[in-house]
Amino acid sequence: MNFNIAAYGFFLTVAIYIIIVVGKTCYKNGNVYVMELLHGHQDLCLRINRVLLAGYYLLNIGYAATTLASWEKVITASQFVEFIAVKTALIIAIIAVLHYLNIFILTKYAHKLINY
Repeated sequence: MNFNIAAYGFFLTVAIYIIIVVGKTCYKNGNVYVMELLHGHQDLCLRINRVLLAGYYLLNIGYAATTLASWEKVITASQFVEFIAVKTALIIAIIAVLHYLNIFILTKYAHKLINY
């Protein structure tokens, strides 16, 4: 039996749920962080945060969807669980790296603005 369609659907559901929950959390808490970096520029902070959220959703959901093309055939239930676990862990790791990269870039950019 071929479990690929079920695995694709389950993986995309789990991945998109994780991406949305993390995105909303980072958006809510990130706005405070961005405002701390750019004092007195509340409108700019909100716009930066919205752009970061949109880019985050596009990049991560797009990546999750494109990974489906590289999957091998899922024949057994154990392969189903393995693929979901590995692919979900990869998405979570990518989200973590992007989060810290965004913080690093924003911090460097804010320091340039402050010192300018």
